[in-house]
Amino acid sequence: MKDTFDHLADTDFPQIKRSQLDTLQVNLGYLCNQQCLHCHVDASPRRTEIMSIETIKDVLEFVSSRNIKTLDLTGGAPEMNPHFNLLVEQATKLGVHIIDRCNLTILLESGYEDTAKFLAENEVEVVASMPCYLKENVDAQRGKGVFSGSIEGLKLLNKFGYGIDKKLQLNLVFNPQGINLPPAQLQLEQNYKQELKQRFDISFNKLFTITNMPIKRFGSTLLSKGLFDEYMSVLKNSYSQENLSGVMCRTTLSVDWQGYVYDCDFNQMLDLPLGPDTLSTHINDLRQSDFKGRDIAIMDHCYGCTAGQGSSCGGALV
Repeated sequence: MKDTFDHLADTDFPQIKRSQLDTLQVNLGYLCNQQCLHCHVDASPRRTEIMSIETIKDVLEFVSSRNIKTLDLTGGAPEMNPHFNLLVEQATKLGVHIIDRCNLTILLESGYEDTAKFLAENEVEVVASMPCYLKENVDAQRGKGVFSGSIEGLKLLNKFGYGIDKKLQLNLVFNPQGINLPPAQLQLEQNYKQELKQRFDISFNKLFTITNMPIKRFGSTLLSKGLFDEYMSVLKNSYSQENLSGVMCRTTLSVDWQGYVYDCDFNQMLDLPLGPDTLSTHINDLRQSDFKGRDIAIMDHCYGCTAGQGSSCGGALV
């Protein structure tokens, strides 16, 4: 796989600083039952990196000591971590809002049949990958048969009240194909709701549009196809300064499967340490740290979050 780090390091992106920390995004491992073209994590069924129970306990201690409001669980497929249920149950007891970034098809896999029920019982917000409401587009981006599995996963979540009961939030994620930015989020959400309701009687709450980052698998594909520079031009030419105040790295810390901390999930995948000129830092070393006002580590991929309508793990910024 071709690495894009050297192509991103020399940057003119404006320096940004941290605000008040309220969200901890935790990567529970790179193991996944899918292998998507746009994946910036390079997750797949062959990956073996999984967060240990010891590190999960470290995460819970940090959440408790820092009064974290939101615990955002990602992967890979986070549900494939053998300690996923324990983490959710313990974080729920702490009164933390929990997000599960679910690929939907995991809910149908052998050994995970009770996951949808478990998520509903703990009122976990589900943010589900659904890059299109058309079968051919989804299967092209995420693999043959993924669309039908995703539809069944959505129906299962609806069965347990997701997207219907106001306590059970079901939000979908759209990723564009090729070197395109996402379209207007609100209009696309309306299209999704209409199509999924008419075709499959599926309900959900919101649609998040997220820009593909020029790193890991997607970045390597761009380099292989000779499209990297063109895509970076798209991002830079679409830069909007008003998005700077809303980028997720200002209020979020990203934790990798070993417990090391980064300014965001994308920096984690680039192995770009927390803050400029900082050595790798473990979550155990940060329980007393004050993050507000600290510089955020930046490179050219940061243009992905500030292009067009903006992009974050919660969708468009404007």
